Amino acid sequence: MRAGLLAAAFALTLPFAATAQQLDLSHGGPIDISAKDGIDWRQEQQMVVAHGDARATRGDVTVIADTLTAWYRPKAGTAPAGSGPHPASAIASPDTGGNEIYKVEALGHVRILSKTDQVVGDKAVFDIDRSVLVMTGTNMKLSTPNQILTARDTLEYWAQKHMAVARGNAVALTNDGRRIAADTLVAYTSASDPAPAAAKPEPANAPPANPLGASGKLQKMEAFGHVSLRTATDTVTGDQGIYVPDTGLARLIGNIRITRGQNQLNGAEAIVNMKTGVARLVSGSAGRVQGLVLPNDQTNQSLSASPPAAYPLPASRKP
Repeated sequence: MRAGLLAAAFALTLPFAATAQQLDLSHGGPIDISAKDGIDWRQEQQMVVAHGDARATRGDVTVIADTLTAWYRPKAGTAPAGSGPHPASAIASPDTGGNEIYKVEALGHVRILSKTDQVVGDKAVFDIDRSVLVMTGTNMKLSTPNQILTARDTLEYWAQKHMAVARGNAVALTNDGRRIAADTLVAYTSASDPAPAAAKPEPANAPPANPLGASGKLQKMEAFGHVSLRTATDTVTGDQGIYVPDTGLARLIGNIRITRGQNQLNGAEAIVNMKTGVARLVSGSAGRVQGLVLPNDQTNQSLSASPPAAYPLPASRKP
């Protein structure tokens, strides 16, 4: 069967369930599947395999890989497509029943693109029912206009929860140069800017749409295990922490160490202003703080310890 015919067939009859987010294939119109080296339709397994520069596009989201596999099932209340004497014709005709894709797997040189975001890796699996993308392999990276998130073990994208999870040597770099690293990082974003109720014609000199709004704004980031924050002058480490970009403040707890030059402060809790670069050690419930401050080291001028400050903590259990 020719790739073009099968791609057109599935573009007509394999819509996903509805839920909209960036890098999310579970929302929009029909999916368009194409490949350089052909597409196999395996009717008995209810799956489609696209080979060679394979692409699946739905709305503004495109998945590119060496191989793409899509598993489908009949929609509730419909007869299985392809049950007649001419399966390809049956799939291409909406009148004979429809199917829905519930899982997509991309293998080899995977790239997933939207207008604002991109994720790369070796393997990606979309769970359409849950609107979850799990990326594995080497050199995994999620890039948005606001930050870059990398991981060693897995990179997860939970569309309905507006959440990305990086596991294993996870590192987040913000677009203004702030760096956060931990065993596990969980980034929460706001919902994308809603579309207007009715489309209105735009004037010829209208400014372009806001890409940051389309991507979703980073609301907070939680860090678990071997947490490390770097500012222009300080390195702060601890067991867990939370960072809120709007305030620029991060709170770390557990085995805190603030290092600046040859100076070092140790304690149970720290507040770090990622905008100013000032790290402040607080006593918390553990009592006294301690450290080594060298008088002749010019970097110690803003090192300080103070009473505890009220600040939220991430959940005690990581995702």
